[in-house]
Amino acid sequence: MPRLRLALAQSNPLVGDLAGNAEQIVTAARAAAQQGADLLALGEMALTGYPIEDLASRPSFLIDAGAAVTALAARLEAEGLGALPVVVGHPDGPHEPRLLGTSNAPTAIAQNCASVLQHGRVVARYAKHHLPNYGVFDEYRIFIPGDELLVLRLGGVDVALIICEDLWRDGGPVGRVLESDAGVLLVINASPFERDKDEVRLPLVTRRARETSTVVAYVNIVGGQDDLVFDGDSVVVDERGAIVARAPQFVEHLLVVDVDAAEAADTELPPNVRRVELAGGGHGSTRTESGFAAAGTSEGSLGLRPIAVPAPDDREQLWNALVTGTRDYVRKNGFRSVILGLSGGIDSAVCAAIAADAVGAENVYGVSMPSRYSSDHSRSDADDLADRIGLNYSVEAIAELVQPVETQLALDGVAAENLQARIRAIILMGLSNMHGHLVLTTGNKTELSVGYSTIYGDSVGGFAPIKDVPKLLVWELARWRNEHAIARGKTPPIPENSIAKPPSAELRPGQVDQDTLPPYEVLDAILEAYVDRELGRDDVVALGFEAETVDFVTRLVDRSEWKRRQGAIGPKISGMAFGRDRRMPITYRPTR
Repeated sequence: MPRLRLALAQSNPLVGDLAGNAEQIVTAARAAAQQGADLLALGEMALTGYPIEDLASRPSFLIDAGAAVTALAARLEAEGLGALPVVVGHPDGPHEPRLLGTSNAPTAIAQNCASVLQHGRVVARYAKHHLPNYGVFDEYRIFIPGDELLVLRLGGVDVALIICEDLWRDGGPVGRVLESDAGVLLVINASPFERDKDEVRLPLVTRRARETSTVVAYVNIVGGQDDLVFDGDSVVVDERGAIVARAPQFVEHLLVVDVDAAEAADTELPPNVRRVELAGGGHGSTRTESGFAAAGTSEGSLGLRPIAVPAPDDREQLWNALVTGTRDYVRKNGFRSVILGLSGGIDSAVCAAIAADAVGAENVYGVSMPSRYSSDHSRSDADDLADRIGLNYSVEAIAELVQPVETQLALDGVAAENLQARIRAIILMGLSNMHGHLVLTTGNKTELSVGYSTIYGDSVGGFAPIKDVPKLLVWELARWRNEHAIARGKTPPIPENSIAKPPSAELRPGQVDQDTLPPYEVLDAILEAYVDRELGRDDVVALGFEAETVDFVTRLVDRSEWKRRQGAIGPKISGMAFGRDRRMPITYRPTR
């Protein structure tokens, strides 16, 4: 059987940074060529970043992207890399708007494409067929679908090329792969991370390999883009569905692997399939020095095979996703440092630990803002957290700032409680404006669900690291992070008392969360059913919860939509995150 050396590059693009993204691609091509690759593939929209959203409707952006593709091909040739076929994702356009049945919106002027670059030019191009229109995706609205499968003949092997959603849908291009008698199915992706995604994604890849009798090479981008996190986790499986090689999660990486694939035959191609012959094939140099991260490899009778990267457990994956999303939001938006309030509680402690892992403790500024109701342990726990992490720490008491406003406006009750949160917001925003820090808001998914926050108070900030993390999971991740530190001989970052003590906003004497909310074990379970699973009120009650409690919780969720609309974005780690995933009316009277 012919042997191909495939290189799959997990790059971390920034939307719109055509020059920076092209530099990543050239670096990957240089490393792939040094290792004797026959073909290099990068992820979906690797040249422009993903998702480009309504930039796909801006003709000038599409023209610039097209020029960047041409320039990239020329640069690869000029740097002596032109012989290496490079598959790169990008938008193509502007095209005349056209409606293809019910496959797209009539206003779309772009296509989601993969171009094959070789010898200084674009030698082939494939347009994505299936345009997702669910969850975080709205490609149906902004792209024109393709209608042709592309097969590349290289080194005696036919390589079929598709893009992301094309793999998930039966029929379409996947249905033509087997008829085309391809030996390799190459899939370029921008597939966002979410909890347990691998339990669906990897079985799909292995199933498609068996269905199409091909080696499947699946390459994904990596990094954070606004509220989305891409985990990489690129993989190659053989025609039986067995894993041949797998890249690590959440890091830029070049996966280089030899695959034995079925020899190309002069099979008559079915309709809407195009074959393009590429020069080269049959790997040459096997040098391994490069500037692009790569795992250890071994070479024997099976050729070059990367040493397997063990998959981390669930909690480590979630932590890495939160760190990656936070780090890239800070870095890609030009911030050098972050600031957050430290209450001594679990939420701010976990956010501080995430921030320190993301940007370095020296770039994290924590502010303790005690009021006359703050307990001694809240202050001491905040002090302890700062010492453990090594972040920059200051104390700004708020009592003398609260008192004149409270007195002048004669505030009491909830209004007086919320004033304390809003004074703290003024402090954080003032320090942010003065020193250029990004303010992190520390609310978790449970609080956001039921509106347990003060608008323009503790909800203030530009990024919310645990926005998609329910309260019980916050505690679980805190314990895992401390265990992880201990296992590595490091200081656990989160004070044990912050984990163990009952949570409280401390806006009045003796206050705890359970004064006004059900126990978190009950509350998170109801929210998982009502928000994540989208069950109606009666269906939630049928699960065994008390009707009165369900009514109370669902009313809180429904009437808090206006708060969530004004909140900061944060890393999506669940299948139903607030924001792109869940779009509910603000003005709404529930039926049941």
